[in-house]
Amino acid sequence: MQALVALSARLAHAVLLAACACLALLGIVVLYGVVMRYAFSDAPPYVEQVALLLVISVAMFGAAAGVHSAGHIGLDSLTRLLPPRAQFWTGVVVDLLTLTFAAVLLWGSIRMGISTHHDTIPTLGISEAFRYLPPVIASVLIIVFSIERLLAAFRPELRAA
Repeated sequence: MQALVALSARLAHAVLLAACACLALLGIVVLYGVVMRYAFSDAPPYVEQVALLLVISVAMFGAAAGVHSAGHIGLDSLTRLLPPRAQFWTGVVVDLLTLTFAAVLLWGSIRMGISTHHDTIPTLGISEAFRYLPPVIASVLIIVFSIERLLAAFRPELRAA
């Protein structure tokens, strides 16, 4: 089980780095597009599509990293007011719902990727299925992280330090 915890920590770190790299690239691509459009009146046609792929990647990879670190938008404020036993079971339910959401996201992303793999993104010349690769990767990671969190909830020795 400790191997799962170690692997999960490495995967979370890698996906967070990927999200940061995509965000940096997004800034560069958008800046390049703006400069080319307004300074040189020559906007490259691919900038918008590359930016869209990067936005999807940032959102999905960031979400996966957030699940691992249990980061959220302060929605646990009410939960903290509950007794410890209710807090525990609320956490379990949240992790189960997260796992379910990730499974549905994985299923839907794979189906969309399969249904669009024959189409191409015109300005990039690659398959439309590439749009669904970040959600597939992120949903697999969210499933792994949710399973780890559920195991750690019932086996405290597995909690990451």
